[in-house]
Order: sequence, then structure tokens, then C-alpha cells
Amino acid sequence: MRPLRFGVPVSLLSLTLAPLAMADNDPHKLDAVTVTASRSQGEVGKTPQKVTVITRQELEDQLAITGDQAQVLSNLIPGYAPSRQKLSNAGESFRGRNPLFLVDGVPQSNPLRDGSRDGYTIDLSMVERIEVIHGASAEHGLGATGGIINFVTRRPEGDRVRQHAGVSVSAPTDYESDGLGYKADYRVEGLHGKWDYLAGVTYQSRGLFYDANGDAIGVDNTQGDIMDSESHDVMVKVGYWFDDNQNLQLTVNRFFLEGNHDYVIENGVRRNRTPTTSEKGDPEGKPTRNEVLTTSLNYHNLDLAGNDLQVQLYTQRFRARYGGGTFPTFQDENIDPDNNLFDQSQNESDKIGGKITLNRDGLFNRRVKLTTGLDVLQDETSQVLVHTDREWVPETRFQNIAPFLQGEWRVTNRLTAQAGVRYEYAKLDVDDFTTLAYYGDDHKQGNRVVGGDPSFDETLLNGGLTYQITEGLQLFANYSEGFGMPDVGRVLRAIGDDGARVDDFLDLRPIVTDNREVGIRLDQHPVTFEASYFESDSDLGARLADNGSGFFEVKREKTEINGVEARVGWQVEENHHLSASYAHTSGKYDGDDDGHLESRLDARNIAPDRVTLRWQARWTSRLRSQIQGSHYFSRHFDDDNTNFDGYNLVDLSLVYQLPKGQLSGGIENLFNEDYFTYYSQSATKREDQYFKGRGRVITVGYSLDF
Repeated sequence: MRPLRFGVPVSLLSLTLAPLAMADNDPHKLDAVTVTASRSQGEVGKTPQKVTVITRQELEDQLAITGDQAQVLSNLIPGYAPSRQKLSNAGESFRGRNPLFLVDGVPQSNPLRDGSRDGYTIDLSMVERIEVIHGASAEHGLGATGGIINFVTRRPEGDRVRQHAGVSVSAPTDYESDGLGYKADYRVEGLHGKWDYLAGVTYQSRGLFYDANGDAIGVDNTQGDIMDSESHDVMVKVGYWFDDNQNLQLTVNRFFLEGNHDYVIENGVRRNRTPTTSEKGDPEGKPTRNEVLTTSLNYHNLDLAGNDLQVQLYTQRFRARYGGGTFPTFQDENIDPDNNLFDQSQNESDKIGGKITLNRDGLFNRRVKLTTGLDVLQDETSQVLVHTDREWVPETRFQNIAPFLQGEWRVTNRLTAQAGVRYEYAKLDVDDFTTLAYYGDDHKQGNRVVGGDPSFDETLLNGGLTYQITEGLQLFANYSEGFGMPDVGRVLRAIGDDGARVDDFLDLRPIVTDNREVGIRLDQHPVTFEASYFESDSDLGARLADNGSGFFEVKREKTEINGVEARVGWQVEENHHLSASYAHTSGKYDGDDDGHLESRLDARNIAPDRVTLRWQARWTSRLRSQIQGSHYFSRHFDDDNTNFDGYNLVDLSLVYQLPKGQLSGGIENLFNEDYFTYYSQSATKREDQYFKGRGRVITVGYSLDF
């Protein structure tokens, strides 16, 4: 019988799924962990690029405080922008650019029509850990100009049937019954002969959010909201072991979130700091929602003639419905001569792709490791108007093929060099189409656009060095290039010239981002420290700019971003750990196309500077606690009307192990800070998006493993 640990062969754990066990003398230090988001199976703490692994315990501590997934990411990733506390993650940048979201390596982001809904495609109860690669990377292809955030789903553990059940309830301390939220989750997993399996389901009902004054926060019925909503997630995972080295695994995950559509918005007034609020009502149209089906079939052979082979086939079906209105963009006199036409849009994306990765270690006197592979992707994306069945964005087919080669050379016992090359070939295919009437000269007839099939190719390079000065002190440096596309759908739908040709439209050219980073790591018990400085440049970026009416257009301009990230940890004693992190990001762009970077990037692209302090304590064998506080520094932008007034947020969580089960409690915004969110203050001027942040919220949960 094959050797088992956590339900999979020990040999596999040592290579791709290293257990998240803690070192004996430091409960916050991980044993060697291999990052599956790294195609060459890089080990945390030994890569030339900054990598963070968020463990399951860290996730549980955060989920005891908040059910907002973007807030969890922001709390644990210093370079990630503050959560909008909405379904839309527009403006939630990572190092000043967009991250690529993955679920077990399957891309969730939809860059061809970036509707900013890719942060909500899986419930975090289904996630074992989150792997974060900071900075531009081409390892998984299109879209990772800011970095990679890979949600690694749970896997079967142990050699018997195991079950888990959990419930939680949350409420604002200024109690209102419609502010109550509930969540329940159940999971079963086990092993039977050569088969292993896991099935899980979650259900969550979110109430209305309230600010520190006990006033209802405005519901975003246009871009989508997580408050006043219901969601569920169903995941099934089945694996078959041919022998100790070969495994085939199928994973299916369906996530669904939809607003309850119970409230209407009451616009705020920025000039006198009156926030946007909600009141009971019956909004027109259909509720906003996300519906995502992700499937993957993975084959892994640990010893194919001495090579480690991984093959993945995947699909993703993504539907994101937005709220509606009688927006000028939607008007068409041929349908409604009174120009009072209500409509709402839905983004539709269907992906199918495959990844092949071949690793060979121990070459040339065990000093060289080579990784090669091939990625293919087809993505069909469109944006339709729900009520009138019009195409706002025509169906766009994107085909991508990318072979790559990556090498690692252990030059000496202290110096390791890495280098790689990836060739990207991409092709867009757009049929002839007609824009909405709004974009025509007289707003009575849309512009006819001649379709085309422009193609692009880029050779992307990366290289890096790590130097081990002492056993606990390391320097690292990295250069990497990322490959992305502008928001193709936003560009196509707004073509203002009748008879334009897609093949001639230069704004569809890809974005190539150059990322440079240098840093230092110290791991000398009881202290750990990591700091890095990075620069990110793009000769032809894709900046979203307000067109003056509260909506955004794509601007293709040269951009440069730089920043600093630092984190220090101190194991005060065996059961108490203190940590502090700091992140700073700034950027400029060439707004007048004169070759000089004269304008500062705004809040939609750049996060505020932030320092976060965290104290984790284990008081007894049963009780542990965490208190964390973040200070967001005030910031001045070029536009005097969009300055940011900083604020402080403090959260507390407690977990107590009962004789049977586990009890958790959390308080979000412990001191009931009264504030407007970063995005609402500085990234938009719309009166209907002048939202305050949540006031104090208490969450209590109970879970049982049996």
C-alpha cells in the first residue's frame, strides 16, 4: 500500500504540496513550502521574487473577523489596496497594477472585458492557502502585470472519512435586524482504495452594512454589492492514484452570489460630506450577481523517466451581471424615442485552456534545474445588454499559445541564479459589428466597425539572483516581464469613427510590464525580516481615466510605478508573536505624450501608504487571539478635489478549542472608526458612490470536525 500523509504520497508533499506545518521553535515560521503558482516549484524564502504564502490558520483568523474576501487579502498583503467593501474590485490594485487571480492555477481574471469581478469566484472556506507572487510575472500568461494571487483549494486529509460543519453569525453593534449575516459550511472527505475525494458546500446570507454612526451604507446597485446578498459555493474534488507516483484529479467548483435587491440608493453630497445611504425599496431591473463555474483535470507524474510532469486541462464559465439605469450610453431612439430606456449589462466569458509543465532537477552534478512547458488558452468574451439583447461589446475571441523555458543554476553553495524565456503569441478575432447608437455622431445610429484578427507576439524574459550571506541572511534581485492586454471590450465598444477597422486600432496592442526588484531577507530566531524595493514600467500602459461624467476610458500611456514593501516579525516568547508591515507605492504617467512622466497616478491605480501591526498570542492550549491595526496615511493627488484623509482600523479575533468543536469570535473595526473608504474618497467623484466604511461588527462562529 502506498505511503500516505494528509491523503497524498509523502513524495508529492515534498515537491508540490508541502504541508503547512510550523517549525518547533516558532509557531509562525513555516517549514519548506513549495509554491504551486511557481511553474518551477520555487520554495518560499529562496526565490529571487517576493512570494507570500497565506496559511489556512491565517485565513481562519481573518474570517473570524470579516467575510469580505477583499478585506482579507488587503489585511494580509501589504501592497494590496484597501477593500471597497463591494462586489466590484475596481481600484483594488496590487503594486499599482492588476493582479491575476487563479484557482488551482486556473485563471479567473477576464482582462478582455475587465468588469472587476474576479475577486469573488470562490468562497474562502474552500481554500487551503493563498499563494501570492508580488510583481509582474508571465508564468501563467495573460494578466499578471501586478502579480499573481493563487487560491489553492482544500485537499483530502488523512486515511479515513472526515467531516466538517461550521456556522457563524455577524451583526453590527448598533443592532439592526436587517444587518444580521449568517454563514454555514459543510465538508466531507476521505480515501477509498486508490480513490480520494472531497465535497464541500457553503451558504452565506449578508445583511445590510452600517457605518460607525449606525446609518445604512449605500448599496451599489450598479457595479454590485456584497451586502444584502446571498451566495453559495459547491466544490467536488475526486482523485485516482495509478501508483505511488501518478495521480489524476478532477476539480469542479461552482460559485454563485446574487444581491437581494431590497434597497435603493440615496445619493450623498460630497461638498458637505454627506454619505450615500440606502433605504428600503424596489430597484428596477434584475439583481446584480456573479456566477462562475471552474473545472480542471490534472495529471501528475512524479517520475516520468526522471522528470516531474504536470498536465492541466481547464474550463471557466463566467457570468457577471451589473445593475441598470437610464444611462445616456444605453439610449436608442429606434427603440425608445423618448430616450428613457432602462437597461443593464452582463459580462460573459468562456475559457478553455491547457498547461503542460516538465521539471528536471539534479542536472550537471546536481546544480541545474530546468523547467519547460506550453500553455494554450482560448477566451471568448462579450458584454450584452440584458433587456434589449443588444451587444455592447461584440464577441471577442482571444487565442494564446506560449512555450517557455526556465532554468535554475546553483552557482555556489551561496549563490543561485535563475533565468527564463517565454514566447507569447496572441490573436484577437472580432467580427464586423455596430456600436450602440450613443457612440455615433448624432447618437441616432451606431458606428459600423469592420472586424479583424490582429495578432501580437512578445518574447518575455526573466532573471534573478539569490545570495545567502549567512545561514539566516539573504539578498535577492529579480527582473521579470509581464504580459497583458488592455480592456479590449472597453476600447471596442467606444469606437467613435464610422467605418473603423479593428486591424488598424492601435489601442489594442498588448501591455508589457518590466518589473525590477531588490531585497533582503533575515531569518534569525526570534526575528524575521524582509524588505524590497521595486520598479514597474510599461511603455504602453492602460490607465483608466474619468471622462468627466463619472465613467472611465482606457488611456494608453507610458507609466512608471515604484514602491517599498517591508515586514518584520518577532517571536517574543514561545506563544507570543509580534509583526509589523509597511507598504508604499507611487507612480507617474505621460499624460500629454511628450515623453516625460509629468502626472501622478490617481487613487484608482495607486494604493495609500499603510503600516500594519499584529499581535498573535496563544494563551493556553485551547485559547489563541489576534489583534491587528492598520493606519492608512493621508495622501495628496494632482486633483485637489480628490485628496485622501487617512484612517485607522483595528480588529480583534479569539479562537477557543472546546472539548468538541471550536468557538471563534471577531470584532471588525474594534474602536468604531468613522470613515469614508479610500475608493469613495479619492478614486471617484460620483455622488452615488460616496460610501462610508463599515462600523463595528461582531462575528461569532462554531465549527466541528468529526
